[in-house]
Amino acid sequence: MKPAPFDYARARSVEHAVELLGREGARVLAGGQSLIATLNMRLSSPSLLVDINDIAGLDRIARRNGHIEIGALVRHAIAERSSEIAQAAPLVARALPHIGHPAIRNRGTIGGSIAFADPAAELPACLLALGGEVEIAGPAGPRTVKADDFFHGLFDTALGPRDVLTTIRLPAATREARVGFAELARRHGDYAMVGLAAAARANGKNFADVRLAFFGVGATPVRARNAEAALAAGDVDAAVKALARDLDPPDDVQAEGRVKRHLAGVLLRRVARQLSEAPP
Repeated sequence: MKPAPFDYARARSVEHAVELLGREGARVLAGGQSLIATLNMRLSSPSLLVDINDIAGLDRIARRNGHIEIGALVRHAIAERSSEIAQAAPLVARALPHIGHPAIRNRGTIGGSIAFADPAAELPACLLALGGEVEIAGPAGPRTVKADDFFHGLFDTALGPRDVLTTIRLPAATREARVGFAELARRHGDYAMVGLAAAARANGKNFADVRLAFFGVGATPVRARNAEAALAAGDVDAAVKALARDLDPPDDVQAEGRVKRHLAGVLLRRVARQLSEAPP
């Protein structure tokens, strides 16, 4: 199929993009790896595509005030090769090779993945696990939204119709930081049946500030808070059992909910071992 007719405009600045998005039915175009597919299947029918690829400064990676800031237009492939992301955001570095295939990562953007908020995608779960935040430009000016408040429902976020996500901000990893990532997919590059992004702080033989963000198990990435508490106490078995209270995955084309919950436990044991490893 081919997309329904639409107009096209190239934004010169973030402010110009916000202005263009004032037209009813306008949508942002960044990497287009999700949007173009939905256009071609006519699942999306925008009246105007606002191309933000020429906006200067949205493709930068920088360390500031104990954080790493990733511009919304940073391509997955660029982030995958970034030594700054490898050092300051090792969880993201672990997740990036699992996103689609090289052709997708060459065009797809970090901001696009977060904004699209597919519940089976890797980067939204990483943002949640790291307790990051996003910078958003809108008609009322810029604002910051924490990851815990950003994901509202299925493909639904804190972004309004005239908002542009500009920056992803993550706490830079310290020597005490521990991260883990694992997913199960039928084929590499497919969306995960179940995945887990985890972050914690080493505290002697145990962990503190444990954050477990599962994906592929609900309408958004899901924090497993009971499992977090058990894992912080050093009891992996109890953490796995706690998933029965934390997760209620629906049946879908990938697997039944009960299978997904079992697989979540398998991943939790794998990731717990990763968290126990000191960074090089």
